[in-house]
Amino acid sequence: MEFMASDPYLIVISVGNTRTHIASAEGDTCGAPSCYANDDLAGAVSRVVELWGQKTAEKTASILMADVNEPVAKRLASAIKDQLSEEVYQIGTDIPIPMMVRLDPETITGTDRLLNALAAWESVKQACIVVDSGTAVTVDFVDGEGTFHGGAIAPGASMQLRAMHEFTDALPDVEFCSPQGGAFGKSTGDAMILGVFAGIRGLVWRLVEQYAGEYGAYPMVIATGGDAETIFGDDELIDRVVPNLTLIGIAACARHALAGDAPDAPDTPDSDSR
Repeated sequence: MEFMASDPYLIVISVGNTRTHIASAEGDTCGAPSCYANDDLAGAVSRVVELWGQKTAEKTASILMADVNEPVAKRLASAIKDQLSEEVYQIGTDIPIPMMVRLDPETITGTDRLLNALAAWESVKQACIVVDSGTAVTVDFVDGEGTFHGGAIAPGASMQLRAMHEFTDALPDVEFCSPQGGAFGKSTGDAMILGVFAGIRGLVWRLVEQYAGEYGAYPMVIATGGDAETIFGDDELIDRVVPNLTLIGIAACARHALAGDAPDAPDTPDSDSR
């Protein structure tokens, strides 16, 4: 692959269940991500073309994509190729994820969870818990040797609110945001938001305690995902909020591939977590 030829300029793309994130990356640095709704194909393609135009002539450049939403990813990759006549390399297929795992043999874990785990581990080089708050909430554990042990998956904030609206006659359709109005929800909508907010924070606290008890120490806790800042920005349990963790993981896969130390690519189907 061309991106293996030298230290490359990368465009990294993460296609989630509802949103697509795009950034450039060089060496150990990943730029600030741009975010697009998955139905905004034109906007996402335009951003990739813009970033492609920023590459320098002396560097090779490649486009890398990880996805948990295959139909959207295929449309986006095809549109990018039409615009730039460049291949879009797929994480997990063209480029493996260099992450050791300790899971049931038949388990196939989504690329987003593995990429987040890889990025978190390479950042701290110690045991850590990775919380991804997007379409779903995942809480995963990586041990002190950099091995991914899996974790827990729960409905995300918007999914919970939508379910309450769709499965009841009276509960309104509300958008998730930071709870307003203090300790008590004074309207039905506020009460729903407060319940979801507190429920996710409580879930994460309980799981962190459980993982720490199993491991024998409290690991660092790193949060990412579209709702991470809203839910965990002021949570003392969280050591870092890293919005572009998945994109950092994609760039890390390229570095490992360049170094020739990446294992065979694991199976990576659609995931539940963004």
